[in-house]
Amino acid sequence: MSQPDDLIATLADIDPDSGLAHARQTRHAATRHAQGSYEVLFSQGDDDFPLTERRLLAAKVADWHGQPGLQAHYQPQQPVPDSDRISAALNFAHRLTFEPVAATPADLEALKQAGWSPRGIVTLAQLVAFVSFQSRLITGLRSLQGHEAAVEAAPVVAGHWHEALQTASGKTALTAFTQQELGWEPWLPARPLAEFSEEEQAILAKFGHTDSDYFRLLGRNLPLLEQRTLTDKGIFYTAGGLPRAERELAATVVSKVNGCIYCASVHARKASQLSKQDDAIQKLLNVAPGAVLSHGHTARWQAIIAFSAALSLTPAQPTQSQIAALREQGLDTLDLLDLIQSTAFFAWANRLMLTLGEPFLPEKQG
Repeated sequence: MSQPDDLIATLADIDPDSGLAHARQTRHAATRHAQGSYEVLFSQGDDDFPLTERRLLAAKVADWHGQPGLQAHYQPQQPVPDSDRISAALNFAHRLTFEPVAATPADLEALKQAGWSPRGIVTLAQLVAFVSFQSRLITGLRSLQGHEAAVEAAPVVAGHWHEALQTASGKTALTAFTQQELGWEPWLPARPLAEFSEEEQAILAKFGHTDSDYFRLLGRNLPLLEQRTLTDKGIFYTAGGLPRAERELAATVVSKVNGCIYCASVHARKASQLSKQDDAIQKLLNVAPGAVLSHGHTARWQAIIAFSAALSLTPAQPTQSQIAALREQGLDTLDLLDLIQSTAFFAWANRLMLTLGEPFLPEKQG
C-alpha cells in the first residue's frame, strides 16, 4: 500500500482550497511531523515489531475509536496468525485505548513474557497512542467541517485516577491532582545514555531529553521520538492562533478525563503561569471523579473545556453545538485547529505516561 502525503487530510476530507487547509499549512510543522510520525511507524517494520503486526493492531485500535476509514487504511493485506504475542499486544492495546489509567507494571511483564522486547514494547505503546491521536484529529477536523458530530451529548466528567499511596518501587505516590513539580519513574528500564551513539545523544540534547528517564525510554525508538517531539513543538510552540495558555488548558482537560496526574501537573502549571488564572486552573484540577469538568468557568473556558473533554472520550464525541459555542466566543478556524491538535496530542501523551510508568512526589531537599 502506498503512503499518502497527508493521511489526515485524506481521511478528514479536507478541501485543499479551504480555510481549514490554509490553517493546517500555517501549522505546517505540526502537519508535517504528524505525517512523519505515521511514516516512521508504518513505512517499514523491524524484527522487534513487523509491519504486518503493526497494521493489524493499528486497524483494531482505529476500529475501537470508531474510525472506519482509518481502520480500512491500516487493515493488513495478509492475515496475521494468532499467537500469544499478538494476544498480549491486543490486551495491552485495549487497555491503552479505553482505560490507560488502569495500567500496571504487570501489563508490561505480560508483554515481555509473550516475547516482546523493550524496544518493541515502546513502539507498541507509541503506535496505540499515536492512532488515538490520529483518530481524534480526524474526528475533530471532520466535525469542524460539519461532518459526523453529534447534535448534543451529556457533559463530560472527570475520570478516576490512581489511589495507591506508593509507587511500584515504594516512592510516595500521588492521589490527587496538583500543580506541584513531580517526578516520574518508568516501569521499563530507560535506555542508558551511554548506549546512544554520539549522533543520537545530539538528538536527545537538542530537545533537552538527555537527563529524562521518560524520554530515554521513548528513545528506544529514537526516530519516532524525534518526530513526536517535533509534532509537539509544532502544536504548542507556534505564534498566533489560540493563546498558548488555552492550548495548555486543553492539555490539562484531557489529562483530567484520562486521570493522568503527571501530565496535568505540568500543563496546569503552564496554563496558570500564562493565563494568570491560577484559581480557575486549580478549580479544574479539583473536580472530583464523575463531576462535570466545565462548570464554574467563564463562558469562553467553559466552551473550550467542554469541547476538549468530548474529543477526549473513546470514541470521541464532539458536538456541533460545542463548535458553535466556540465560534461564539470568537475562535476562528486557526484557533479551532490549535484546540483540536492540542487536545488530540494529549490523547497520545497521556497514554504513554500512564502505561509506561507513574508519577511520584519528590523528597524535599534540605
